[in-house]
Amino acid sequence: MPGNNPVLRRINTDVKKEYAGFGVPDQLEQMYQRPAAGPVDTDRLTMDDVVMKTLTLFVIVVGVGAVTWMTTAGNPSLTSPLWLGGMFGGLAVGLAISFMKRVVVPLIVLYAVLEGAFLGAFSQFINSIDKYAGIVPTAVVATLSVFAGMFVGYRAGIIKVTSKSRRIFILAAMGYLLFSLVQVVFLMAGWTSGWGFGGSGMLGLGISILGVGLASYSLAIDFDSIDQAIAMRAPRKYSWLMAHGLIVSLVWLYVEIVRLLARARD
Repeated sequence: MPGNNPVLRRINTDVKKEYAGFGVPDQLEQMYQRPAAGPVDTDRLTMDDVVMKTLTLFVIVVGVGAVTWMTTAGNPSLTSPLWLGGMFGGLAVGLAISFMKRVVVPLIVLYAVLEGAFLGAFSQFINSIDKYAGIVPTAVVATLSVFAGMFVGYRAGIIKVTSKSRRIFILAAMGYLLFSLVQVVFLMAGWTSGWGFGGSGMLGLGISILGVGLASYSLAIDFDSIDQAIAMRAPRKYSWLMAHGLIVSLVWLYVEIVRLLARARD
């Protein structure tokens, strides 16, 4: 399935380069004489690597988000700059990470910082509106619950990822991203208001449900990519990229759940 995933294609290329000369008899003999080595000894990706990197990025996002939350609570004028700066800055850095041919850890950490600033300001804004009181903690619990549910469902084989479902998801996610960017432009230009297209009616709720569904399935795509990367004996450095993918999906899922809960309350 690497052909359907740019990250897995990148891993596949790296692995081929590392093993390019292993067909030489002398090299094969040297490998045969060596003692058995595990993934850690051979600097290969393991699940532990992905878990630790994901926790590291998650702590950065939560930490920066908490600081931003407190900062904007004391100085509301900073809410919009931090919100928009984090959102558009995170989008730019995220695209750079996706298209780069190597893993750049500082960029991945920067993305986590920007997303933390965005989430902190966004969440504080929602929390400051009386009619949305309680939505933020509910969305946090819901996000973590969906993550746990998708992980269990994927491991149990209930939720499956296939080559076809990957293609469908990629097309749907790209369409939804373009739709969301157009919606942001319309909101900033004052051509629409509230939660954008569809408002808080049935159409708006349907759009938010679609967003939550796509973000949820994105987690399954991430889990499958991790399994494939481990099976391909990817270099350990790709644990950062796998962790980055999980953080992207979690942030996306949280925002979509907040929007859904807010629309439902309206």
